[in-house]
Amino acid sequence: MYSVISKDGTKIAYDKVGQGPALILVTGAFSYRKFPAQVKLANLLAEYFTVYNYDRRGRGDSGDTKPYDIAREIEDLQAMIDEAGGSAYVWGLSSGVALALQAAEKGANITKLALHEPPFVVNAEDPKPPENFLKQTTELIAADNRAEAVKFFMTKGMGAPSFVVTMMRVMPGVWSKLLDVAHTLPYDAALLDGFMEGKNLPSEQWRKVTVPTLVMEGTESPASLRNSAKELAGVLPNAQLLSKKGLGHTKKLNSKMISSELCAFFTR
Repeated sequence: MYSVISKDGTKIAYDKVGQGPALILVTGAFSYRKFPAQVKLANLLAEYFTVYNYDRRGRGDSGDTKPYDIAREIEDLQAMIDEAGGSAYVWGLSSGVALALQAAEKGANITKLALHEPPFVVNAEDPKPPENFLKQTTELIAADNRAEAVKFFMTKGMGAPSFVVTMMRVMPGVWSKLLDVAHTLPYDAALLDGFMEGKNLPSEQWRKVTVPTLVMEGTESPASLRNSAKELAGVLPNAQLLSKKGLGHTKKLNSKMISSELCAFFTR
């Protein structure tokens, strides 16, 4: 394990594997650097890149300086880019897409950007979380009701059926890991706040994100995720959409396929 100190003094833990151009992996809700599929992805990519697989603040071995602010998470990613030599490729998954996009918009030296299934809600007919989703998530964590926060985030935010959460509760290894990072769910909700209302993405939102960008989506994914990916690819100035069966992230990550597509994009 390595670590870097972010601008506000928070320790950010990361693993580094491989050789070649720097590639930073930015995870989504519930994920962390030791998540099995994440480790497998990093190891597959290590054949072509120096892969920086880090714990977002509050997760794993990283610190969690209060109060939370999106600007601090952007500074964390910038600290990782600086640690990687001052520039890097970046892959963002789910809510990590929102973080990577905002970092790029703020001027982070990202040379190429891969955005994997942004969880925005862009169509009025697609399922949407409650209007006060961020507030409710924050209040559940403030009350130290981690189990209810996990259930609320997964069902109301991610659209998972209630029986999925029930199944996870009887899988001690899985459920305990979800509870371990539950306190970071308000951070993901904050990153997505304003982008899950069933409205088109504003065309000027990320006009400064001009780096070559790959937006990825699985053809097996829910319609809301597919709609989001297509719209994001359309509003970014220099983006292409990759639609392929097996790239969905709502179940098990297909690390081998993701690695193959990222290698093709970042090396060409």
